Amino acid sequence: MFDPKDIRNSKDPDLAGSYAAIHRAAKFAEDLAIRTNTAIIVAVDGKPVRITAAELIKMRELKSTVPPEDA
Repeated sequence: MFDPKDIRNSKDPDLAGSYAAIHRAAKFAEDLAIRTNTAIIVAVDGKPVRITAAELIKMRELKSTVPPEDA
């Protein structure tokens, strides 16, 4: 079963750092999909979901128009 503890708070620096590494890898995959006009496959609730380059671009545009929560 999944342990809900946040890995960023792990005492193991490698495990804590893996969170940022996973996010960097995801962004790189999205960037590559956009540059090559291909799709990526992600898991949502354990099921594969295909996201096209056009959808990724649209998601980024929406994200850039949302003001930060700390503002």
